[in-house]
Amino acid sequence: MLNRKLKETVDRELLPRVQTPGQYIGGELNAVVKDHRTLRGKLCLAFPDLYTIGMSCHGLQVLYAVMNRGADWACERAFTPMPDMQSLLAAEQLPLFSLETFTPLGNFDVLGFTLQHELTYTNVLAMLDLAGIPLRAEQRGMQHPLVIAGGPCALNPEPMAPFVDLFVLGDGEYSLPEVCDAWLAERQALGGGQRGAVRAETLALAAPWPEPATPAQRQQRASALARLAARLPFAYVPRFYQPQYAADGRPLPLLPLREDVPRQIYCARVDDLEAAPIPTSPVVPYVECVQDRISIEIMRGCPHRCRFCQSSAAKRPVRFRKVDTIVRAAEEAYRNTGYNEISLLSLSSSDYPYFDDLIRRLQDVFRPLHVAVSLPSLRINEQLRYVGEMLTTERHSGLTLAPEAALDDMRRLLGKRIRNEDLVEGCRRAMEHGYHRVKLYFMCGLPGERPEDLDGIIDLAEHIAELGRQVRGRPATVVANVSNFVPKPHTPYQWYPMQRREYFLEAHRRLRRRKRLRSVELRCHDVETSLLEGVLSRGDRRVGEAIELAYRRGARLDAWREHFKADLWWQSLRDVGVDVEQILHRPYTPSDWLPWDHIVLHQDRCYLEREWEKAAAMESGRQAVGPQCNSP
Repeated sequence: MLNRKLKETVDRELLPRVQTPGQYIGGELNAVVKDHRTLRGKLCLAFPDLYTIGMSCHGLQVLYAVMNRGADWACERAFTPMPDMQSLLAAEQLPLFSLETFTPLGNFDVLGFTLQHELTYTNVLAMLDLAGIPLRAEQRGMQHPLVIAGGPCALNPEPMAPFVDLFVLGDGEYSLPEVCDAWLAERQALGGGQRGAVRAETLALAAPWPEPATPAQRQQRASALARLAARLPFAYVPRFYQPQYAADGRPLPLLPLREDVPRQIYCARVDDLEAAPIPTSPVVPYVECVQDRISIEIMRGCPHRCRFCQSSAAKRPVRFRKVDTIVRAAEEAYRNTGYNEISLLSLSSSDYPYFDDLIRRLQDVFRPLHVAVSLPSLRINEQLRYVGEMLTTERHSGLTLAPEAALDDMRRLLGKRIRNEDLVEGCRRAMEHGYHRVKLYFMCGLPGERPEDLDGIIDLAEHIAELGRQVRGRPATVVANVSNFVPKPHTPYQWYPMQRREYFLEAHRRLRRRKRLRSVELRCHDVETSLLEGVLSRGDRRVGEAIELAYRRGARLDAWREHFKADLWWQSLRDVGVDVEQILHRPYTPSDWLPWDHIVLHQDRCYLEREWEKAAAMESGRQAVGPQCNSP
């Protein structure tokens, strides 16, 4: 059921005045449009970043397909508008809308945010604001949509706790429909008159905003949320947990405010990945996006246990799809989209147990169709030596690899058991089969890092570049991406401090001084961005005050360099009293309570403690790179 009045206004008044208007018009191939009058419920998946990023998110396509399979729910999409569109919507007093039917976000039953990166947090507030939905969860009534959030950043939900009604933790294929149905039942139990206050068929463009909630409406919402929190083991409702702090400001265990809510929240898990749905009719965007290809998840989880990796911890245990299932899904997705590339997704695609058979089957089907098969996450092991022989360079002539550290002994400290011997030989074989670009991902600021670990980054990149001269007569192009290590929640390194600003800046200078070859490009991540990521990923509920203050002062699209305002963020954190020094640079011990300790993954805390002890023992005696800095 299209909201024609709002669409016509947007088409006529806004689209001629904004950049890339194609991201706001909807109607893409495979978009699902349903008549709202025939439905039980409406969900909008709200991606808190630009359309070109959100449409490249495989998880969004999965949940979109899952929720639209049934006839009783409509699932639609919305993305963070670019600054020009945000300004026009506010100036014209028009609400943020879904792409499928131009329904204002305030008229949905459920509004679901996926938190893929900490620097999108102010975008969540911007989307709520543009929809006329109160930023603070306790200010909403039953007439407002249920605001939920999931994704990797929800593993520490506390910084966003003031703004989210309910966090859905873990795999979403089955947990999201269960949450949506449970919330709809709560609304219907109140008589059915509590649906969204902004209705498409009666939209008044002058004031299309939900009415403020009365105390009685807020209490109704709290009671409904309490029943969901008590019933759903993977649902975390922050309003029922009181933060506590020690005299020195460190967090203490949360205090449940009700007897019927659990003390620990357990992440949902899809046990049988083979039975989980694959989006074989993904929405095909009108505008160029970061990832314009078919994406198929072949494996969930990783058989390796790298101590720095949050994704590996969050996705355990390892689960696989069958080769036949993957090939059939790829064929169907190709027929439904026409894409000329298929990307096989997992944390470590070459660890898929039937890897060789899968690649050969896909090449047999798709090489005659001139469709490329790509692997965005190759593990560096003996099998890498043969990948170049199995994959075609018809569309891509580059490898992407993540050694993380440049020396073998440093990788052993990280728990990443790969060897430079396999990396170099794999690159050599790939170049012999037509590859001439290599992208490498490293980290700096790792625990136990030494000067030679940093020097090794450049030495390894230049060695691989010189392989091209040996094989092809001219150096290969090598891009060395160096990120600044953030000790993430639910990893053995969660108790470690993050290095200081001065350390990262000096490390970057050292890398630049060492580089000699023009064919090697060095890209170092912005230090201020990494430090803020550390605060937002490791902080407690007090950080939420700074998020709101930074938003009200103009912080938007912080993951984009041209929009990031570091000084604004640091001032906002100071003004609300957040102790950045404590969050980032003071070490914890396993006896300390961490802000995310109430969230339980498949891998328990005892395992993390054992790995922390192993890492500390292995690290002893390793000399850290200078300078040693004492100021933040």
